[in-house]
Amino acid sequence: MEKVSVFLADWQVLFREGIHFTLSGEEDMEVIGEESENEQALAFIETNPPQVAILNADHDKLSGVEVTRRVKQNLPEVSVILIMDSDNEEQLFAAMKSGASACLTKDVDPEVVISTIRKVVQGGQPISEVLLRPEIASRVLAEFEAFSSIGEQVGKLLAHLTSRETEILRHIADGNSKEQVAETLGISEGVISNRLGAILHKMVTNDQKLMLLEATQSGPPAISRVSFNGKRATEYITKEEFDAFKESLKERFQSLIGEIS
Repeated sequence: MEKVSVFLADWQVLFREGIHFTLSGEEDMEVIGEESENEQALAFIETNPPQVAILNADHDKLSGVEVTRRVKQNLPEVSVILIMDSDNEEQLFAAMKSGASACLTKDVDPEVVISTIRKVVQGGQPISEVLLRPEIASRVLAEFEAFSSIGEQVGKLLAHLTSRETEILRHIADGNSKEQVAETLGISEGVISNRLGAILHKMVTNDQKLMLLEATQSGPPAISRVSFNGKRATEYITKEEFDAFKESLKERFQSLIGEIS
């Protein structure tokens, strides 16, 4: 029987040993490596790609979120589970956009860790359930609304929500459960889950595109053309347009945070 290869990285030795011990009791799983720091973790993953990487979300110079971004860009077949020291909305929001398949806290039951590994290996995205939190749904709506209000050049490069996806998120942001949203919209909970998965995919795609945009804007104007399919781009944006776009996002998030608090 082929075993699921798992890599662990966390600053707490006892936590790593606990996860390692838990997985050692599973016949279909094996830990192929461990590290305490994310820089070394990234180097290991790039050299010996596991099927699943379990990383600490943010307890190092190089955050687990940033490692996840790099891993998903270069090794999309590697599933990443991020571990938070405690439940944190900022980290959850960043984790979703980074491409992580799941996000757990350190007080998680060992059986949940095992079941989560099995889900992500099969292509599952448990992290999409985070979109059912009203505060997260509100932030996602604010970000996509900012995308819709920016200049045409940038807007064409980014993924946008469909009217149904926007409708679902608005109901969740208002405090409705998945069951309530399904009943209100006359659709199944399965359809909602599929829509949330699609929204998550768009968030990850946009985050990768924005990082590429920022990288190109830091170079000379002559090479500021942007392409995401390997072909020469026919359109480009100026540094001023991109800076204005970033400021727009910042203002919208500050406004949203003020409304929530």
